[in-house]
Amino acid sequence: MENEEIIRLLNIDFVHELEATMIYAYNAFIIQDCDASRVTEAISVDEMRHMWWLADLIVKRGGKPTMQHKELNFEEDDLKTQLEIQIQKETEGIEEYSRQVEIIDDPEVVGVLKHIIDEEKRHRKEFRERLDKLG
Repeated sequence: MENEEIIRLLNIDFVHELEATMIYAYNAFIIQDCDASRVTEAISVDEMRHMWWLADLIVKRGGKPTMQHKELNFEEDDLKTQLEIQIQKETEGIEEYSRQVEIIDDPEVVGVLKHIIDEEKRHRKEFRERLDKLG
């Protein structure tokens, strides 16, 4: 795979992590339930760390991380909907990273993506546990 294509894919991932960081941080601010709020806040920090890893990979390959993201919806303020959105974001990330692991031939990139997949699966589990507690 050409270096430019790897950079393009990593920028897709970078934007995904940027969006997740912003959504989760916002949700942590407004969630009233302390446990769910603390978990969401901690995971938003993890997502920001993923951004750093991806930015490092992009820059090492001669690219620049893009900050262009879609318009985000911050209007959902009930905990159940927030957790459902967060679970969906994690699922989308897992699916995209898994697809990329299959097509990217750069061992460093694949190693980082596999590590992020493992963390995203843990995040999704954490969010599902909080959603299940709601009944």
